[in-house]
Amino acid sequence: MGTSLVSDGKVILRKGEGRTIKAGGAWVFDNEIDQYAGDYANGDIVRVEDFDGFFMGYGFINHNSKIRVRMLSRWRKEPIDAEFLRDRVKAAWEYRKTVMGEDTDACRVIFGEADWLPGLTVDKYEDVLVVESLALGMDRLKPMILEDLVEILREDGIHIRGIYERSDAPVRKKEGMDVYKGFIGPEFDTNVEITENGVKYMVDVVNGQKTGFFLDQKYNRRAMQRICKGKRVLDCFTHMGTFALNAGIAGAAEVEGLDISELAIQQATANAKRNHLEDTVHFRVADVLDELPKLNARGEKYDVVILDPPAFTKSREATKAAIRGYREINMQGLKLVKDGGYFATCSCSHFMTPELFTKTIAEAAGSVHRRLRQIEYRTQACDHPILWSGDENSYYLKFYIFQVCDEK
Repeated sequence: MGTSLVSDGKVILRKGEGRTIKAGGAWVFDNEIDQYAGDYANGDIVRVEDFDGFFMGYGFINHNSKIRVRMLSRWRKEPIDAEFLRDRVKAAWEYRKTVMGEDTDACRVIFGEADWLPGLTVDKYEDVLVVESLALGMDRLKPMILEDLVEILREDGIHIRGIYERSDAPVRKKEGMDVYKGFIGPEFDTNVEITENGVKYMVDVVNGQKTGFFLDQKYNRRAMQRICKGKRVLDCFTHMGTFALNAGIAGAAEVEGLDISELAIQQATANAKRNHLEDTVHFRVADVLDELPKLNARGEKYDVVILDPPAFTKSREATKAAIRGYREINMQGLKLVKDGGYFATCSCSHFMTPELFTKTIAEAAGSVHRRLRQIEYRTQACDHPILWSGDENSYYLKFYIFQVCDEK
């Protein structure tokens, strides 16, 4: 073993707590801890024990956060060291190569807790890495992890020309950290062209949403290609035009994409030209929540309607309002679909559970007297694996494809 990265600190859980860790979870909340012992600072790796002294594993601690300890390992008694971290990073990359095959040019390489590297996200766009760190302990380990990742990719013939950090999410403040955005290492051209499902995009890793692009919908976009050939398609909340361009490249007769962001519409329009689709795929600035009722009032009908809204809720407290929002846009979207046409709808909010989302869609369909025939239920792409335990937010994307068939 190499030099241990574990401090002398220790936390002891209350009796009856720690159930999520035992089930495979990765978080220990402040109200689950009975005692703190030893010498440590916020961000340090500490030992975690059950109330009776049973060893639970190691994780990094932060008294600024309600998530008091984020676990790096369970029941592994060998201390955390540099070799341990390298093994974690290598396992994350080997997983992507296995489940995605050759389709790793643009993918999520590290997905936080689901890769047992809590609080860290790393996306790969061709030869550029984009990093988001949301936990204090991970910020300290980040340089070592990134060095390992670059070396591991190089061993596979992939030479990374630059790394950019997008740790600008407000949630960092809950960890007692400042938001940060900037280069890690030398500066480079941050406009990166990627190809996904045969569609070319220019990704702006500095100004794009999240880490620059929504990689999680990759295979959901591909699934829509089968449906859109020869169809009139409406893509709502189009962002960079991703679903619209997948419809266009599949041979849709006419595609319109709507988004409230002028920058997004500019990027989407440029992407249409990049793919020689400007004659069939068009974009315009519009507030979808206002525009859908207007389209219905005009009597517009589409063969395919796609709803890919931003998260309507990022907290449990706002879930009721979010349900109303999802119900309303699904009602309006469903009314625009021709009888026998197709309807795709999704939610990217962790707090909008699959059961709640399903119920909301059913209520929306019932309210506007549309009958749905489910074609597929999908989640996020496999480079965003779902950890089946605890509350670590790894399961967040729900995606339905329906046929709307009233007159059968």
